[in-house]
Amino acid sequence: MSDKPKIHRFADLRRLVTRLRDDLNGGGQEFVLLYAYNGTGKTRLSMAFKDGGKSKNKGQPDTLYFNAFTEDLFSWDNDLEKDSERRLHINTDSQFFKGLKELALEERIGHYLARYADFLFDIDYDAWTVSFRKGETRHIKVSRGEENIFIWCVFMAICERVIDGAEAYRWVKYLYIDDPITSLDDNNAIAVASDLAKLLRKAKRRTRPETVAADAPGEADNPPRMVPAPIRAVVSSHHALFFNVVCNELKKDAHKKYFLHRPERGDTYMLRATDDTPFFHHVSMLAELKKAAQSGQLFTFHFNMLRSILEKTATFFGNDDFSACIHGLDDEDLFARALNLLSHGKYDIYQPAEMVDDNKQLFRQILDAFLGRYQFVLPDIFAPPPKHAKAAAA
Repeated sequence: MSDKPKIHRFADLRRLVTRLRDDLNGGGQEFVLLYAYNGTGKTRLSMAFKDGGKSKNKGQPDTLYFNAFTEDLFSWDNDLEKDSERRLHINTDSQFFKGLKELALEERIGHYLARYADFLFDIDYDAWTVSFRKGETRHIKVSRGEENIFIWCVFMAICERVIDGAEAYRWVKYLYIDDPITSLDDNNAIAVASDLAKLLRKAKRRTRPETVAADAPGEADNPPRMVPAPIRAVVSSHHALFFNVVCNELKKDAHKKYFLHRPERGDTYMLRATDDTPFFHHVSMLAELKKAAQSGQLFTFHFNMLRSILEKTATFFGNDDFSACIHGLDDEDLFARALNLLSHGKYDIYQPAEMVDDNKQLFRQILDAFLGRYQFVLPDIFAPPPKHAKAAAA
């Protein structure tokens, strides 16, 4: 019997969602942790997971989610006329905010915000706006990263009330958190991951009063009996440090860890169960680069990926610079210049530019030399599925 981790292939998001929900229900898992690159489709997966709950519950939601759409529930009024009273508007049409006013969450939002940032906030429930201040300066425009962390703190405060059994959020059975951090430094990434893991452990221990018939004999005078009502959660991220901290914090709890991949940005989704994620992402990225080099489909952002791998490898071996990985090679100087020059562009993976032929050849030379020196065992997650697997996925 092969001891290779099993790779699951899904023909569409709906089938993938079914697998994740099965893990959390009949599979007995409390958490599902997904590591995936940007562009894999994590946000669409989170929305498909939410929609899967609605289809099972006759249109009623069962998932409270945090993703890019959550951030879009807030929009700026920059006061272009006076340029003095900048406010963040709250979209109150969303169920996300149904209990915000009644539950008076400012204290808990402030509790989390103080851990990550140095500005304060005020919520105007009549106008449904948020204003920010630092010291004596009011109505400041916070950065995009600060705005995101404020929204994350709102989400965390709401989750606390969900776990406490607030009536406005009694419908929540699942939490789906997709990439809560986008521009935090390492210290804050660790703090956010640790706080989230603590909240998820509390969610799995949630209880609620047992529902009994109103006319049940002898029940009227008895205090309600508390029964388990745990909230299950899915966490997906491309941020290796954040993901690693969450994995370590939850390692004693029942959970599944997967590497999620969408080959060639196609319609098929692949899950590879792994015990060493997120470290697996390093070699899986190498496998993706090798496949790209063999196919000739090399784009400018692949140099960024290759340099990132060399930097991580150098750090692992205690070196200060990626050049240690190519030191002593015949074309060391050429390789170093190429990696320095060609990996500093702000290349967009969503609108990629293909490399010119000379750069493709140079990329292959650097990659082959690196793989010749470091004998990585590359995963077969990018290999084409066998015929029977294709039939099953369809």
